[in-house]
Amino acid sequence: MCCNDSGQTINPKTPIDKIKVKQQFIKANQSVVLKENDEMDYFQKSHQFNFIKTTSGIRYFVYKPSIKGDSIANGDVITIKYTLSLLDGTVCYSSEKDGVKEFKVGMQDVEDGLHKAVVHFKLWDRALILIPSHLAHGLLGDYKKIPPQSPILYDIEVISLKKDREF
Repeated sequence: MCCNDSGQTINPKTPIDKIKVKQQFIKANQSVVLKENDEMDYFQKSHQFNFIKTTSGIRYFVYKPSIKGDSIANGDVITIKYTLSLLDGTVCYSSEKDGVKEFKVGMQDVEDGLHKAVVHFKLWDRALILIPSHLAHGLLGDYKKIPPQSPILYDIEVISLKKDREF
């Protein structure tokens, strides 16, 4: 028992069944993942792209492979030209408007899914990357152009690569 400001006695609330709440969250997250997988499957099928699906849920398709480019690894600094869009084709950001992106792979603040995908590429590769929301902008979106729980599509070209040992 405890008192509030008015001096009245209040019974404490019954403890919440933590296991039940956790199960509800797991079930909700699973349904979001299934919905997004269906959306990405539909996108892939309707555009007839031959995406490779990784264990993390990212899908990528190198449509213009490099002949001589070096492979990208964590710790390398890369620069990409890009267009980031929603699966319905809405362009959210692009290097034409916002400038190229330069980042240290596995280290700096771009979407986790982008870090996980670029290690499959080489310098001068051009590729499409489908990233589920949990590896992109999550439950809340980016508060600007990307809505909550939205998978995103990157169309990238790797235009610069500085190997980790060059620093």
